[in-house]
Amino acid sequence: MPLPLLSDSDLLVARPPKGHYTRMLFWLDEQIWGHRVYPQTPWLMFLEFLTVAEYFFREGSLLQEPDSYPALVYQPRRRMRLRNILWNNELIKSLEDEKLDSNTTWNRWLEWMKENAMHVTDTDFSYLKGRFERFSDFAFLVGMLRDASVESESNKRWTSRFLFPFGANAIYEDQDLKGDRDFNNFTRTGELLYLMLCRSDVADSLRPYLHDFLKGDNEWNQLLTVLEREPEKGDEERKHSYLPYKQHPCFDALGQDWLNLFQLGLPNFDVLNHLVTLGAFHVLLYQLHVAAEWTGKAERLTFLCEVVAPKKTLVREVSIINFQENNGLSGDAVQAYITRIQQSEAWQQALQLHTPADVFDACQQVLQKEIWWDDAADYDRSHDPDELLDYLREKAQVRHQQHAGEVHRTLGRLIGLVSRRGTNKYRYAPTDGLLKTLIFANVPHRMELKEFFQVLYSRYGLVFSEREAALVIAEEEYDPKPFAANAARLESRLNSLGLLRRLSDGCAYVINPNGHVSQGHA
Repeated sequence: MPLPLLSDSDLLVARPPKGHYTRMLFWLDEQIWGHRVYPQTPWLMFLEFLTVAEYFFREGSLLQEPDSYPALVYQPRRRMRLRNILWNNELIKSLEDEKLDSNTTWNRWLEWMKENAMHVTDTDFSYLKGRFERFSDFAFLVGMLRDASVESESNKRWTSRFLFPFGANAIYEDQDLKGDRDFNNFTRTGELLYLMLCRSDVADSLRPYLHDFLKGDNEWNQLLTVLEREPEKGDEERKHSYLPYKQHPCFDALGQDWLNLFQLGLPNFDVLNHLVTLGAFHVLLYQLHVAAEWTGKAERLTFLCEVVAPKKTLVREVSIINFQENNGLSGDAVQAYITRIQQSEAWQQALQLHTPADVFDACQQVLQKEIWWDDAADYDRSHDPDELLDYLREKAQVRHQQHAGEVHRTLGRLIGLVSRRGTNKYRYAPTDGLLKTLIFANVPHRMELKEFFQVLYSRYGLVFSEREAALVIAEEEYDPKPFAANAARLESRLNSLGLLRRLSDGCAYVINPNGHVSQGHA
């Protein structure tokens, strides 16, 4: 997909004022991708997105971004009373096991909560007693809701346990054990996901679907009101999110995919897993596409995908190389940004000053202005501008690899795009779950298999068959046979999943079992 020119100031959002982020060594990755793209798990990214969306749903301005910075100022729910009941409350099970009468059990539990509930202004939970006929009914509901937790295996801390998002009543932000906002699970990438959707060209069409979801007209969302007295206002402001581009093809593609999924009308909450997967996928694509532009990559960004074969194939070999090339793009973008500073008019003017001391001081001032690098106290090399830039390159690369540099590999693996199955090296080998999600988002009802391959290539850069591979592999290195076999394996795989049929005319058709013949997909 074509990318906006970085030199087009009309497409760039003014960056925050200096000093806006007090704990940041320098402002570099954030100017390329925003604050901030981190390797957050897809479900946690989605839950963080929902904390933002739920606030603006309450305010009546869902997916309507303010024009001026800061674009994203919101007050997420904490729901500490609900979370104490569900997650900071191991006494319930032991009381149930004692088989005491209901009144005695209630009294013991309420007394325990009065002493042990945390981060609430009032530890009186007696209002619950009048809402349940027996304590066992209350305990049964709590047990059911606990079973509906998300990412429960990775989050042992009770303040970082999350409910399945049945609706607005199940949505709240991450907290540490002190009751303060925590960034271990909610890293701000979900905030960027919200901004991407705000700036997509289908935001207006998408808004009613998100509104209906957050409204939560279902028994599970309504049951949660029984456990809370009333939710706190969530008066702690969250801000400082920053997405550098006013518009981008990646934003539009994300919005369109989500809109297509909502339009399927899937039952219950079936759409959520697909939204989660494609949300993370498009964040991955956004990071790579922007990195490709910063590095001046002329070739189209592609993903050569292996449909796993019993033995090693040429497709696997080229997919491994393709993964490694893509995986290095974001780090190359960081270095390209520093090179841009070095080639800037301000840097070149600094080099023209008369004394070495003046030159070095002026170069430091350029870096202070460009990336807010005020604290270079640990710089202990010579006062040479090239040495200073080399030091910055090292620091920037180390910082990048700790966080944003892990996005492609980590998100790719978690959504089912990247795998090491059958080898010790990563390559692109989509899982059944990802393939199913891609079909749901791109096939209105049925689509000829070759057309499906073309759609995956044109929308995402995914390559499965020999026709698309011929477009991206050099002629002298291209062999169609392995890719033809790869496409045949995918056909067989989709057929076994009930997502493909071969009709009497000899054509194979990919089938979306939830699609509608008249549905208009992009």
